[in-house]
Amino acid sequence: MGWFLRLIASPLRGAADRARWVVVDCESSGLDPRADRLLAIGAVGVEGGRIAVGSGFSVVLRQQAPSDPANIVIHEISGDEQLSGIDCVDALNRFAQYAGDAPLVAFHAPFDRALLKRACRGARLALRNRWLDLAALAPALHPEMAPRCKALDDWLAEFGIENPRRHDALSDAYATALLFQVLLDAARRQGAHTCAEVLGAAGGRRWLVAG
Repeated sequence: MGWFLRLIASPLRGAADRARWVVVDCESSGLDPRADRLLAIGAVGVEGGRIAVGSGFSVVLRQQAPSDPANIVIHEISGDEQLSGIDCVDALNRFAQYAGDAPLVAFHAPFDRALLKRACRGARLALRNRWLDLAALAPALHPEMAPRCKALDDWLAEFGIENPRRHDALSDAYATALLFQVLLDAARRQGAHTCAEVLGAAGGRRWLVAG
């Protein structure tokens, strides 16, 4: 009976357009989440289908050495900023507190999830939130756009969403949150009303589980 009561009480059974979601973007020292370092986390809360005013979260993690100059050109987190950032354990604890138990949303979520999971493992922390990958949800809801939309920038352009500071973690999270709002509305119109149904819509009832 205990498992049944937990299922009934699960926040994933609640209405998706009333729930709190946290849209996440991570900046890293490279493109391999198994080897490269987590440099920054940006996040934005979406509550009741709207981006929560003043909900932004942004942190640069302190590094022992800056990333390569070519990498800095992309995300524009200077060497000085990396060396003077927030202690990794403190930064991850702040993010965990900000996220709470909300489902985490990202574009190409496996990348962000792997970066965070590896950093948390080194800090002896654990994030057990569900993950929703918009790179899977968007083409599932809009298959007619999928052939011409592969990257985040493609989907943003398709819906007229501007992002003047691409590769800034908070700016990317905000733009992704705007895309998520569009997709939440499409999911509702296509019959996915609960959080679990929206998660399941990404890849034929497939969703990512932390751990």
